[in-house]
Amino acid sequence: MTAVRDFDLVVIGDANPDVVAGPLSGPLSFGQREQLVAHAGLVLGGSAAIMACGAARLGLRVAFAGRVGADPAGVFVRDALAGRGVDVSFLVTDPELATPLTVVVTTEDGDRAILTAPGCLTATDAEDVPWELLAATRHVHAASFFLMPRLACSLAAVFARARALGATTSLDTNDDPAGRWDRGLLDPVLEVTDFLLPNAAEARALGLYPATGAGPYPRPPRGEGVSGDEVAAPPRQPPTVVIKDGGNGALALRGTRLLHAPAVPVEPVDTVGAGDSFDAGFVAATLRGLDLAPAMALAVACGSLSTRGHGGTAAQPTWDEARAATSDNSERGIH
Repeated sequence: MTAVRDFDLVVIGDANPDVVAGPLSGPLSFGQREQLVAHAGLVLGGSAAIMACGAARLGLRVAFAGRVGADPAGVFVRDALAGRGVDVSFLVTDPELATPLTVVVTTEDGDRAILTAPGCLTATDAEDVPWELLAATRHVHAASFFLMPRLACSLAAVFARARALGATTSLDTNDDPAGRWDRGLLDPVLEVTDFLLPNAAEARALGLYPATGAGPYPRPPRGEGVSGDEVAAPPRQPPTVVIKDGGNGALALRGTRLLHAPAVPVEPVDTVGAGDSFDAGFVAATLRGLDLAPAMALAVACGSLSTRGHGGTAAQPTWDEARAATSDNSERGIH
């Protein structure tokens, strides 16, 4: 008999307020120079938090595991998650360390600078993810691996336990501020990860695949949909690796077949959190039983549509909106 699960998804990781300002028309200036931007806002941030909100928006039953401080920023985060339908019963309040805080400065060409004070992220660990929560979910996703050193050292045990209890797993490492990209730390986690979801720069930094041209794969021509081109098999990695590639869509390998999902045309307002919304779409599609190619297409739509508003969560789509934005739905198997 299949166990009844209280949640479709448990998300582990970072949650913080983001102060997003921009776009800057030129370089960031120091020397006490004041620069004016068109927009600034206080929004929910953190890769894990944005992903959790996106998944709830797509109709999944989502719980969040992590830490915030005993401060107004922590109240803001808790209320913002709950207001978007995420269960925060397992969100720990750290009695000593502050809630993380991030400042994001965007540019006119879509780039951004990110300044983060980690606060209680450094104290987040496996004890913040109780086993009864892992037993109550279908899937476990972790984000911002390199921002949480204590959790990074124990995440393999968390994922292994989740898998033993019948859940699948996914990981978005996000950036490594130290620039070390420690595979000795990461590889034990990859052994118990079903889906690894880096962007193209992160995939190259991790050395997952040899870089060719501008990305980690030879790209199919844009606009041709899923490609069946044969490519040389990379060094075997336990997870399925799905790579977010911005305006080029997404790329993945199944065996030796290269899969490509093209981007959905949008006029972006703010790209903050687009990759996290992609992650939400991919996990939601996978849990609905979609195969890799249509799951990628749905995820690309979620990432693209999320750029229509400021901040990571304001424009996240519903399932029906993502379906409508995905071209050739019937051919790709979207349902």
